[in-house]
Amino acid sequence: MTALLPNVSVPGSTAVLLPMSDCPFNVTAAAQEGLGSGQSLPPLCTLCCCGFINRTLAVVFMVSLAFAIVVGNVVTLTVFVQTRQSRTPQGYLKVSLAIADMMVGVLVVPFSVYTEISLMVTSTPPIWYQGSSISPATSSSLGGLVSPWQPCMLIGPVFAGCTFVSISTIFLMTLERSVAILRPLHKDALVTRRRTLLLILLSWAASLLLALAPLIFSRNFTLEYNECSRMCNYTPLLLGSQLPPDANILLLFPAFDFTLLGGTLAVNIVSFTSIRRYSRKRKLLSEGSLSDGGGGGGAGGGGGCSHRPSFSDIKAAKTIGILTFAFTASFTPIAVFVLGNVVGYTWCNFSFFAFWILTGNSCCNVIIYSVRDHRFRKGVTLLFQRDPSPPHFEKS
Repeated sequence: MTALLPNVSVPGSTAVLLPMSDCPFNVTAAAQEGLGSGQSLPPLCTLCCCGFINRTLAVVFMVSLAFAIVVGNVVTLTVFVQTRQSRTPQGYLKVSLAIADMMVGVLVVPFSVYTEISLMVTSTPPIWYQGSSISPATSSSLGGLVSPWQPCMLIGPVFAGCTFVSISTIFLMTLERSVAILRPLHKDALVTRRRTLLLILLSWAASLLLALAPLIFSRNFTLEYNECSRMCNYTPLLLGSQLPPDANILLLFPAFDFTLLGGTLAVNIVSFTSIRRYSRKRKLLSEGSLSDGGGGGGAGGGGGCSHRPSFSDIKAAKTIGILTFAFTASFTPIAVFVLGNVVGYTWCNFSFFAFWILTGNSCCNVIIYSVRDHRFRKGVTLLFQRDPSPPHFEKS
């Protein structure tokens, strides 16, 4: 996701983008001293925020998280690809969610690991580090000045886009399950593979476009690696000492996510209300409190029984409800952080926990599937067996 990180103006140069922290450290004074003496600006880091032990623990955590994300989602993709029963609209949505999560583990987290190790091992940061504050522009063959390419211009939108893909996919999964529960006889006609694939493509396109919105619709933003969050963050270019007038464009991110989360919650409430009503009726029928009634009532009762949702649909709806709750819990801290930055608050330590709690959600889905989905557990078991395809006559 994103964060608003203020910058400072340094005499004799352009605006320098610097991360602010909650540590007792005068960033402006240090920047002025470093540039005033003709020396390159060192990494803006203090012991309480970026000490050697702190960085070491952060790298160990990042490596472990990246391993868990990649392995878990590779297993998920393999199970859904090799299992024919999973080639359903719901299965395609789960594959989309797994791809978004795996991209976080393959691109976003390893980049943070690389940057942290570079800052620990080398005495000088990478040439692109902290944008114009560290990276001197080099002359090109055409006679102009060319700044080094900033990898965060790729990593930042990828992380934001994958976050948007995750929540939009969970929303689509909720809609698919609500149709299976509320209109079980029309499920196959309404929810087709073609429509599902089209919605998946639209969600990816819209999510990536939204992730690039601050760069497309404004020239007052850039992307930099931030030492507080240890991730690539959107950074506004200050106009003097004031935020740019369009700084509130970053509010599109939490607005989009909370809108979809609110819609997902509303659909889940409708689905669970229908499940509860059906479960209560089924309990009364088993106890003999309800009879089939007369002919018309019997027809109605028979119609109700034939239109009831299946047990697998009900369990899948509950699983998606758990996914929604897990994503909401992991996204809320980052939303609070973004809103706080927009109104002027900056939390260094909190930003690290907020960003990495959201990142950790990328390995939660496979855990939820393992606990809730019997078919997924069976697929994992067959995947790791030495002889996963016994002869057909042994099945009987």
